[in-house]
Amino acid sequence: MKMKTSLTPKIIAATLGLGLAFNSLVSQAAEDPAVVSIQRLSMEMALKAAQAAIHDCRAKGIQIGVTVVDRSGNPQVILRDVLAPDLTLSISRMKAYTAISFNAATSSLESRGEGALGRVPGLFFGAGGVPIEAGGQIYGGIGVSGAPSGKTDEECAAAGAKVIESELELM
Repeated sequence: MKMKTSLTPKIIAATLGLGLAFNSLVSQAAEDPAVVSIQRLSMEMALKAAQAAIHDCRAKGIQIGVTVVDRSGNPQVILRDVLAPDLTLSISRMKAYTAISFNAATSSLESRGEGALGRVPGLFFGAGGVPIEAGGQIYGGIGVSGAPSGKTDEECAAAGAKVIESELELM
C-alpha cells in the first residue's frame, strides 16, 4: 500500500506537467495562423513588366525574349519580340527562375555557377535576371535574353521590374 501512495504524487505531477505542455502547444498554435496569405502579381502587372523590358531593349535596338515568374518560380508571362530567336525564351525563363530562387540579380551569382549549383538544370548564373520586390515583399522575378551582353539583358530586366515596383510600393 505504501508503494501506491508514493506513486500517486508522481503520477499527478507527471499529468500536470503534460497538461501544462499541452496548453503551451495549444496557445502557440493559436498564435500561428493556420494558413499563410501570399501576395502575387496580377497577370496585368506581370505583363506590364515584360512589356517594359521589351520596350527598354527596343530603344537600344535589341530584340529580346522576356519571362516573368511568380514568387514560386512559375512562369506568369513569356514574351518574345518579333526577331528574337526562340532560344531567348528558355534562357530568359532560367534567368527569372534563378533570380527569384536566390532573391538576387543573376549577375551577382555568376561565381556560384562554377560549383555544384552550376550543374543544376534550370538555373542560369549569368547576368540578365532580377527579382521583383517592393516594400520588403518579393513578388517574382524577371529574366531577359537576346542582347549582345548579359549586362544589357539585366538593364532591360531591371527596367521592367522598376516600372511595376513603383506601383507596388503604393499598395
